[in-house]
Amino acid sequence: MKKIISLIALAVGLSSCDLDLLPQDAISPETFFNTENDLLLYTNSFYNALPSAEDVYNEDVDNVVKNSLRDELQGTRVVPTSGGGWSWSNLRNINYFLANSNKCPDKRAVARYNGLARFFRAYFYFGMVKRFGDVPWYSHTIETTDLDLLTKARDPRTMVMDSVLADLNYAIANLDASRQLNTVTKWTALALKSRMALHEGTFRKYHPEFNLPNSDKWLDECITASEELMKSSGYTIYKATPTTAYLRLFSSDNAIPDEVILARDFSDELQVYHNLNYYTMTASYGRPGLEKRLVNSYLMADGTPFTDIKGYETKQFAEEVQNRDPRLAQTIRTPGYTRIGENNPLVPEFGATVTGYQLIKFVSAPKWDTFNKDITDMPIFRYAEVLLNYAEAKAERGTLTQADLDASIKLIRDRVGMPTINLAAANAKPDPYQAQQYTQLKGTNTGVILEIRRERRIELVMENFFRWDDLIRWKEGQALTKQYKGMYFPGPGSYDLDKNGKVDLVIYEGTKPTVPGAQLLKLGSEILLENGNKGGNIVINGHINKKFNEARDYLYPIPKQERLLNTKLTQNPNWE
Repeated sequence: MKKIISLIALAVGLSSCDLDLLPQDAISPETFFNTENDLLLYTNSFYNALPSAEDVYNEDVDNVVKNSLRDELQGTRVVPTSGGGWSWSNLRNINYFLANSNKCPDKRAVARYNGLARFFRAYFYFGMVKRFGDVPWYSHTIETTDLDLLTKARDPRTMVMDSVLADLNYAIANLDASRQLNTVTKWTALALKSRMALHEGTFRKYHPEFNLPNSDKWLDECITASEELMKSSGYTIYKATPTTAYLRLFSSDNAIPDEVILARDFSDELQVYHNLNYYTMTASYGRPGLEKRLVNSYLMADGTPFTDIKGYETKQFAEEVQNRDPRLAQTIRTPGYTRIGENNPLVPEFGATVTGYQLIKFVSAPKWDTFNKDITDMPIFRYAEVLLNYAEAKAERGTLTQADLDASIKLIRDRVGMPTINLAAANAKPDPYQAQQYTQLKGTNTGVILEIRRERRIELVMENFFRWDDLIRWKEGQALTKQYKGMYFPGPGSYDLDKNGKVDLVIYEGTKPTVPGAQLLKLGSEILLENGNKGGNIVINGHINKKFNEARDYLYPIPKQERLLNTKLTQNPNWE
């Protein structure tokens, strides 16, 4: 009896906590789905599946590090009893709509809102496949009597992703072609197709152990979707002053429609807030900061690698951030940084960042610093990502030209006055610092792919957990096991971080000194250096081992309860 009851719960949404998300339970198809407004009202619930603000900015892999490590980085994930991301309520909501929307006599409206539903079904399944690989494909609602469907085996990833592609192609053909910041349109569907196809193509290419065919087909799908958006949408890279354009794109209260394809809206008037400012300026959320290898990856302003400079490893903060890609000074506090609307220069606050590289991306005016009171819109899709997808897919496909780079990466770098990638030069001399970070990359176009990956990492840092997905699809889990580091200090002493003649930081041993206005950090407890009192980079979480099981950790496990309820569900490799 318990098994039958649990299967019924699966048919209506998997768990009791999901039931309030299912408007169909209170909607009769006989009295609803009769007008375009009915379709609009129902499909509004689909937007709840999009990332929250925290799901956008709260990155914590090897770009942005904190004073704690998630289980994925420690290698301590276990097979959960239940939950673990194996939730299907959003899918039932979508499929119920698709089963009933045709009752509306306005067939143009039906096609449009079916396009929206199929966009969100594709979005749902893309997330499930990224997490679990093979999953059951359901294209219609499951009734409590459908025991065969409730207990079906996982469908092959190839079949599921072909179905996702079909859903997106339908959405592209039927969604509105206008540009709207907070509504899914044809352009959003093309952006998702670009993202999804790049992920699938590169995952298949770099993971031969899963025996997934046709990686080139998926790379071509990415190229086609990206090209259509690039040629027909009217989106562009937002430009202003090179020293402020990148920062303004993310610190604006309202998403900038030149570049942002879809954003989650936050508003003081509607009392819809998030916590970004507070997150970056207090010790409450792990003290996030950029990791040293990412800081080292920012190019010099003339386009040459910082890591080609002799002695780059021991450069102190004020020197290492000079004459760099302007996005560095628009992502972290550097000398001369001031808050929006203020003119008081601020240095990094070690009470708010474990690495010393304190985040300013998304940080808005000081009036929004209160706990959970920030209103900057959060981008979910933006044009720069599509350009990056396009360049990477072309490079992986072996068809990239200098003209392709000039139509994509160059536009992004023009925003901040950086020279673009030179295809021939990049391939002739791959950057060794980048190459040591990506051990699976070999063969044709190695040099330019390294540069595209550098560009992607810098441009998309702190957005939508891209970095985790990128390392997974490139089969670079080993990158997650490296020791995380921060600023370099030669040892205990007084430091003027912005070189204005005033001591900003004292690293001390023994008795705590008295230095008015300075931050005081005790060596060995409040700050750890690689070589103790002989100096080195800040060490973050040096006492915690990081592990990544190459034979297991590229997929998540299926929860125990689900496999007990459905004995046809196989477990992912090496999670038994």
